[in-house]
Order: sequence, then structure tokens, then C-alpha cells
Amino acid sequence: MSQSQPYIPRAGRSPANEPRFRTTRIGELKIWWREIDRVLLFLILAMMAIGTAAVAAASPASAHRLSTSKITLPDLYFYWAHVRWQAVGLIVMFAASTLSRNNARRVGIVLAATMLFFLMLVPVIGSEVNGAKRWINLGIGFQPSEFLKPGFAILLAWIVSWRMRDPDMPVLAIITGIMGLVAALMMMQPDLGGTILFGGVWFVIILLAGIQLQRVGMLAGAGLVLLTATYFLYDNARHRIDSFFGGGTAFDQVDLAQRTLMAGGWTGSGLWLGVRKMTLPEAHTDYIFSVIGEEFGLLVCALIVVLYLAIVIRVLTRLVDEDDLFSMLAGAGLVTQIGGQAFINILVNLQLFPSKGMTLPLVSYGGSSTIAVCLAVGLLLALTRRNPYLDRGTPGLKDLITQNMHGQNAKGTRP
Repeated sequence: MSQSQPYIPRAGRSPANEPRFRTTRIGELKIWWREIDRVLLFLILAMMAIGTAAVAAASPASAHRLSTSKITLPDLYFYWAHVRWQAVGLIVMFAASTLSRNNARRVGIVLAATMLFFLMLVPVIGSEVNGAKRWINLGIGFQPSEFLKPGFAILLAWIVSWRMRDPDMPVLAIITGIMGLVAALMMMQPDLGGTILFGGVWFVIILLAGIQLQRVGMLAGAGLVLLTATYFLYDNARHRIDSFFGGGTAFDQVDLAQRTLMAGGWTGSGLWLGVRKMTLPEAHTDYIFSVIGEEFGLLVCALIVVLYLAIVIRVLTRLVDEDDLFSMLAGAGLVTQIGGQAFINILVNLQLFPSKGMTLPLVSYGGSSTIAVCLAVGLLLALTRRNPYLDRGTPGLKDLITQNMHGQNAKGTRP
């Protein structure tokens, strides 16, 4: 009875009759559907659906305002453009959500490096819009800062995660240097609101990274000093802050937005029945929340706030059991960026914050900005994916905090 010779691996050869397991596209989609956070996905799609209706309501106001004697824009011009951009954004979002964590990290790092390069080119070849030079036109106009946002959070989280391999690595100095570079480039545009948003992401990441509170306090103090200096060095920021604290006039953007928001009462005037929105600048972008208030009512505005809070809370509850430092930091940074931008935009519309020229993510009209937000959401979905049938082999953040608290209590009760 003959026996087959055992296979001895050699360079350039593969074993005969070696079983190969190939995952089909349908199989990959089944794995994706099993691992994706479906609650988070539903919340995001619901917010985008509300955004589609909101842009339909705001489109006539912006179309009339931007029409000229030579060109008359149709009432639903921005609505149909938004639908097209949303379709592309959904493709980008679902494609990004299928990435593995390693590939999501690679995409984020490459995106951050590329957009930092373009951000350096903005002062040289950038296009000026509404008194700010923020755009680069390469056949299609885009803001490098919008695409830098998701990459920035992932880049900082990746650098901080180096501490797991080498605790002595100066990750705080590195990410603070990157933050300083981004802040300098943003203020050259100038874009104070975007700088504050990047600073918020940086601050959340260093807090979660376990940096000593004394050093965090020093950095926060330095940030306040720089913010105060901005008031004296940048006329645009000073004028907006003075207008905010001085009460402004009935013709200021923020005051018009607040009046439009309250005009609809609790239930709103109805779709396309709003009147005050016709005098509101940037109704389809910066002040779309006010248009929602006039036409759909304050109850729908409250629903939007609840949905944003639900997205943030859902991500944080998902991350609290995360045992991978990079995924936890990157996810927290991404949700800080999305939630922080929404928070600032809503406060501006409520006349509780100076005007910042910042859109409402997932709701406002946008071209490249819609793609950037959808990319950020897709990367967030990729980082929060989890196999429901696998248990953690290492403790998560919640377990580490609990263990640390028990350890401190034990020290306090020790005789």
C-alpha cells in the first residue's frame, strides 16, 4: 500500500490540491451586515433623509438670492444638486464602511498627509469665496480642510497608539506640533471655526490617551491665550465677536437666522410656505437649521438635536468596550468632529454663538463637503464594526477604568 509523500514547502511552489477558501462578494456583504452597527447606520441614514427634505425647503430661497438678470436658477436647483451629491456620498460611505480597521487607518493617514499638502497650497493657488481663501480648484472645487477632518482624527489616534509599543515615545509633542501646523494654516485662510473644531478633536484625543492632567491644563491654557490673541489679530473674528456680544442689528446674519427659526412656532408653516427664509443668506448651508425651524417647526429641530446626541452616545457606548487603543481614539475623534460641528452650527442659529460659516453635517447642502462628511461617517462605521460572536481577549476601556477605580479604593482603605 503506497503512501503519498508529505509536502515540503519550497520557494516558488505551492502544495498540490491545497484547499482554497475564497469569500464571494455576497459572503463579504453578509459579514459586513453582521458586523456593522446597524443602529448607528439607521441614525445616519435618518439624518441624511431629513437633510434631503431640509434642502428642498431651503433651495428656493438660495436660488432666488443667487439668481441674476442673466441667469435665473430654478427653485429646486440646489435640491437636485444635493440629491446627486448625496448619491455619490452614500457610495463613498458604504465603500469606506467595508474597510478593515487596518485599511481604514491607512486611508486616514494617506488622506491626512495629502490634505495637509493641499492646505499648504491654499494661500498660493487657492480661490477666494466670501472673503476667505479656502478652496482649491482642480477641475472640481474642494476645501482641503473638509477632507482633512476625518484624516486628522485618524492620524492623531495612530500616533498616540505608538505608546503601546514604546511608552517613552513623545507622542504628545508630535500631535501638538501637527495641531499647531493645522491651526496656522487654517488661520491663514482665515477659518477660526474650523481651527476650534480641529482643536476640539485634538483635545479629546489627548484626554482619552491618558495624558497627565497637569500637562493637559497647561496646553488648554495656552490654547485660551492663542484664542484671545486671535481677537486682536484678526479683524473678521473681532467683528463677529463684537457683533455677537453687542447684540447686532436686525440685518445681521445671526439675528436673521434666529428670527427665521422662531417664525414657524412648534409645528412650522409648512413646506415651501416660509417667508422669512427668503431674506436669509446661505439658507441651504450655514443656516439650514433656521429654515427647518420655520417650515417644519421647533419640534423637528428638537428631533434633529436628539438624533445627533443619539449618534454621539451610540458611538461612545460602542467604544467604551473597545480593547484597541487606536480604534477607540480614532472613533472618539471622528464622532467629536461630527458632533462638534453640528453643535456649533446649531448654537449659531440659536444666536448663542458667533457666526462661524460652518455647515450642519449630514443635513446641509454640499458638494465636496457632503463627500467628506460621508467619508468620515463611513470610516467611523468601519472602526466600530465588531464580530458579535467573538469575545474580547483583553480588557476594554470600561474594564480598565473600573479596575483603576477599585485599585484606588483599595489603596485608600489599606491600613
